[in-house]
Amino acid sequence: MSNLYDRIIAKEAKVGVIGLGYVGLPIALAFAKSISVVGFDINEERVEMMRQGQDPSNELEGSDFENSDIEFTADINDLKDVEFFIVAVPTPIDEHNKPDLSPLLGASKGVGKVLKKGDYVVFESTVYPGCTEDDCVPILEGESGLKFVEDFKVGYSPERINPGDKEHTITKILKVVSGCDDESLDVISKVYEIIVEPGVHKASSIKVAEAAKIIENTQRDVNIALMNELSIIFNRIGINTFEVLEAAGTKWNFLRFSPGLVGGHCIGVDPYYLTYKAEELGYHARIINSGRYVNDSMGYYIAKQTVKKILQTGKNIAGSKVLVMGATFKENVSDIRNSKVADVVKELRSFMVDVEVVDPFVDPAELKHEYNIDLTEKPGDYYDAIIVAVNHEPYVKMTEGDFKGMLSDENGIIVDVKGIYRGKFENTRYWSL
Repeated sequence: MSNLYDRIIAKEAKVGVIGLGYVGLPIALAFAKSISVVGFDINEERVEMMRQGQDPSNELEGSDFENSDIEFTADINDLKDVEFFIVAVPTPIDEHNKPDLSPLLGASKGVGKVLKKGDYVVFESTVYPGCTEDDCVPILEGESGLKFVEDFKVGYSPERINPGDKEHTITKILKVVSGCDDESLDVISKVYEIIVEPGVHKASSIKVAEAAKIIENTQRDVNIALMNELSIIFNRIGINTFEVLEAAGTKWNFLRFSPGLVGGHCIGVDPYYLTYKAEELGYHARIINSGRYVNDSMGYYIAKQTVKKILQTGKNIAGSKVLVMGATFKENVSDIRNSKVADVVKELRSFMVDVEVVDPFVDPAELKHEYNIDLTEKPGDYYDAIIVAVNHEPYVKMTEGDFKGMLSDENGIIVDVKGIYRGKFENTRYWSL
């Protein structure tokens, strides 16, 4: 096993990446610049796009596919020659906020079918501590008939891809790695160091690496929840949260977090994996669960505040027209997974408000399929309120005059979720978190 790294470098052994989404594709292409890679995804349509040099997630450029020693496939048999597997499939939650491990366990089953003696399997998907060894390894053993550690090695190296971030890319971020023994830790570290410029941090065990990943996002979630709760309090006091944070931020050790909608496939999901494991161990995680409750309710809160602002002008709320600008989970990406903007729209509709949604980054068919929301191509000039839910770059550049042209009258209000227009509007009703 020890010479696996040397054979990978010499292109005598292949690396296989299973799951070619936001995480897997950038990893596969980064490796393919130096070594032989097989990229596997169950979605044949996506695979065909990648063969044509297109990223289905719209994160990478056509040039990123150039000079790459990579074979894209949806056939599991094409992984038979692979000796170092990287599993990077999504780990979502179900409608009850419980971990949905079906993609991960399905990928483990697929890898198990082609696993050979001496092979390595490294998991990158975010999971609760213990999942790799307790849930994935038994499937690998069962499908392959091989013995863990003795016949094949397993490691865990959490993904740190940030959609839309061109600075903190896979090759530029320090990588946490772990293995099932000293030999595997050494080989896995060396393989990742082929692409990761800052090097690796060797965790003492697979469980430590799993836990490190899950608390990165849990920490952010809890801190943002505090900011969201403060914004609710400050709104009742009648002061602006962003102004308070600006003042408090002058202290050298003040942590800079801001209120907003917390969606996406990381911060809005990962804490539930930790609370699930805690419950399994007989502990109810109070702070983490409270933070999740606050953040999950912010979409409804923003919608209700908008309704109140419209009612204050004496208008009938039923039939009022509201434009929501932005439908993705964060700025300047096309990703709508777990977008809390859907909660804003749902709550407004419950008041019989006529809601329109615009977003220059979103695929209309995807939005319709995921949330049953029709994307409006071009905004009108008849809105009683405009909610800027996502601070996309084109929206940040808009002026007060741009918004006034879209409002129905002088009583129209701008709801600025991220506080990007604070202090810029003089003659327009304005509210932010």
